[in-house]
Amino acid sequence: MTNISILGSGKMARALAVTMLRGNNPVQILGRDGAKTRSLVEGLGPGATGGIVGADLTGAIVFLAIPHKEVHAAVLEAGDSLDGRVVVDISNPVDPATFDQLTVPPGTSAAEETARMLNGRAEVVKAFNTTFPGTLEAGQVGGQHLDVFIAGDSEQAKEKVSAVAAAGGLRPIDVGPLRRSRELEAIMLIVMGLQVNPEHEHFNWDTALRIFP
Repeated sequence: MTNISILGSGKMARALAVTMLRGNNPVQILGRDGAKTRSLVEGLGPGATGGIVGADLTGAIVFLAIPHKEVHAAVLEAGDSLDGRVVVDISNPVDPATFDQLTVPPGTSAAEETARMLNGRAEVVKAFNTTFPGTLEAGQVGGQHLDVFIAGDSEQAKEKVSAVAAAGGLRPIDVGPLRRSRELEAIMLIVMGLQVNPEHEHFNWDTALRIFP
């Protein structure tokens, strides 16, 4: 059993919470909107607790379930409460207006930016950026389980994230060091673009990436 903290109270926060609770891992939800956070926690039921961003973190693993543009402020606000924890960056730095470009400079990634901000105080892992809320909460697409691609420079941190993903019924796949986040984020530029392309009416944020043997 691993205590999980999730910063955010949106759809991905809920989907992550459902996945973690499915694996019997207690979840703490910390959001900015008190009413929205309470509603989410009440809907999740036993095993879930909540509070406002800035409250003491209880999780050994902290998921940043917030848009990329909000990560910097969240890390600054959390301060030294993130020290010694595994921090999971799930963000996709895709321009939300056009879905045709990344918002990070070439040669880096959102996860690497997060790691630089934390400057060694916490182990940063990239994971769950290739899953959408609906399919993640369901735990499957078309009868097939979901793959979770995991990148990070700490083997121990990746093992911890892999363990909670597997406990939630997903298949974790270690794709290498944190710099592989660049490719994980870049592929989602294509995948997210497909979801909003009117020529692909059968895509409705209900797809997923999976490696078949």
